[in-house]
Amino acid sequence: MKTENIKECTSKEECLAAFPVMRQLRTHLDETAYLALIEEARQKDSYRLFALYENDEIVALAGFKPMITLYYGRFVWICDLVTDQAKRSNGYGEKLLEFVHDWASKEGYERIALSSGLQRTDAHRFYEEKMEYDKVSYVFKKEL
Repeated sequence: MKTENIKECTSKEECLAAFPVMRQLRTHLDETAYLALIEEARQKDSYRLFALYENDEIVALAGFKPMITLYYGRFVWICDLVTDQAKRSNGYGEKLLEFVHDWASKEGYERIALSSGLQRTDAHRFYEEKMEYDKVSYVFKKEL
């Protein structure tokens, strides 16, 4: 019988345990950079990282931060959402997004927003069709 639970990764050890799954999404990061960025994002941006465990194994992660802007008002920006490649299509992404939705509602936030790489067509289908997200803009970036 499988047991599932969602837990916030708050310690260095918990974040390190999450790294192999996060690395599947953030392939450019090594452990040192990953840990440093999590720490800085927590201190400066109120970043939160939650793991979905199945039988004590991390199968999916959601990283997000609450924000306030003139465009979106009070909202939660999902920075990272990833399910372990070997565990995809089992509803884990949906469970984590529902968790974030519930967290945001309880904390008084009005909406959820995220960006997704142009090449991630399966993810886009998931957000739009399964989770009923609206595609509202393009995200642009410039390297400095």
